[in-house]
Amino acid sequence: MALQNPSAPPHASSRVPDGTTHSGVIHTNTRHTSRYTVVGNHLAQHRELSLLAIGLAVHIQSLPAGARIGIKVLADRFPEGEARIAAALRELEAHGYLKRSRERLPSGRVVSRTVSCNQPGSSHATPCAPPRARRTASTPPTPRPPRRAAPPPPPLPTAPLPRTEPAPSPEAAELLKGLRRDEPRLLLAEGDVHRLAPLVAAWLDRGADPDAVSRTLTADLPEPLRHPASLLAYRLAALLPPPIPVQARPDPLQNCETCDRAFRGPAPGHCPDCRPDLQEAA
Repeated sequence: MALQNPSAPPHASSRVPDGTTHSGVIHTNTRHTSRYTVVGNHLAQHRELSLLAIGLAVHIQSLPAGARIGIKVLADRFPEGEARIAAALRELEAHGYLKRSRERLPSGRVVSRTVSCNQPGSSHATPCAPPRARRTASTPPTPRPPRRAAPPPPPLPTAPLPRTEPAPSPEAAELLKGLRRDEPRLLLAEGDVHRLAPLVAAWLDRGADPDAVSRTLTADLPEPLRHPASLLAYRLAALLPPPIPVQARPDPLQNCETCDRAFRGPAPGHCPDCRPDLQEAA
């Protein structure tokens, strides 16, 4: 009979604490009783959606009704940029998890309406449409009074925009294009240059030096700088210098028709000492 070595280590076991013997992910689940969102595997394991689109759909489904989910709002919330977030929203819209439309309110204002669908193609509700309110059989529906159109909301306080000409000056456009030489973050698109050039022209028309305009636009930029064109538009409108006051010119010299003395007046005539109306009043 072979001798056993009592100091030899036992054979390593591949069994995990929950009793399984295979490798891979191990779930440790705790039942949620509050602050949770139910997400279907059709979304969490979608084979055609990107990981960013799946995560964005889970985030949107966890938000309360009425929460803002615009591209700029999501870009401020997450580290991804606006371009990647916009692409992920298009993915969700293409696969039925999101529906975006624009509607005109009775006041005339156009707003964006976004509907999130947690299960596209469900037979219980129209895909990406809000569920209809249920009516109980015991309570008859009460007629609703006619809805009055809501008054338009007051305009947000903004800096007054100067009156601009439709055709911007070449000097203003060149000033905007040259901002990136001093500050690379102020690289503007061609459309932004055409939109901002009239605002720069208003500064130049009021006697502002081009170098002073460039220093005002490039000084103390925020970090990070997400929307350079919007920042420049605000600064150009809010910091617009006042126009140079026009000094009144004195009346030209005239020769009195009576005493031939020189006096200042808007037109030829009599000096104050020879004016008949002033003599009668004296």
